[in-house]
Amino acid sequence: MAIKLLHAAPASSDTAQPASRWALRTAYALPWLLLPTCLWRLPFAFHFDMGQLDDAPVSPLWISIPYVFGLSVLTELAALLSIGLVRGWGEVLPSWIPVIGGRRVPPMAAVVPAVAGGLLLTAVSVWMALSWVGVAGSVAYENGWWQALAMVSITPTALWGPIMLALACAYHLRRRPARG
Repeated sequence: MAIKLLHAAPASSDTAQPASRWALRTAYALPWLLLPTCLWRLPFAFHFDMGQLDDAPVSPLWISIPYVFGLSVLTELAALLSIGLVRGWGEVLPSWIPVIGGRRVPPMAAVVPAVAGGLLLTAVSVWMALSWVGVAGSVAYENGWWQALAMVSITPTALWGPIMLALACAYHLRRRPARG
């Protein structure tokens, strides 16, 4: 028996209007796109500075470990939640959810948070790009290798905002009422 490590993205038939193939692939790729940043962040929980030259006071481990691990877990959960923009559970809540399960999701209840999050993440990405080119304040590194590792690990996160905006737009266009 062969073990399948990765499953194929499901057919778009579980939604009222089929989600486009690019939206399906993009939504399923988003958690993988953010994973390098989440992994790069983890050593900071144990006060390993990853080559950064920073004289800021260090918080105790009982604060930094749950904070950094929690931030990484929340990042991945938010990325997984974006899959709801292309799946049926983003249109009708799953029946296993107490009280509200089985109810239709109002389109704006998904579009407004997705657009707000996408705009916020895009603004953060612009600030990050400006800091890397020297316009805004940036972090200094011990050498170019640490800086290259940071840039390779963090750069995919810059796509999160525009991807969320594109998925929200596709969701809105798919869920808008038909004009008759």
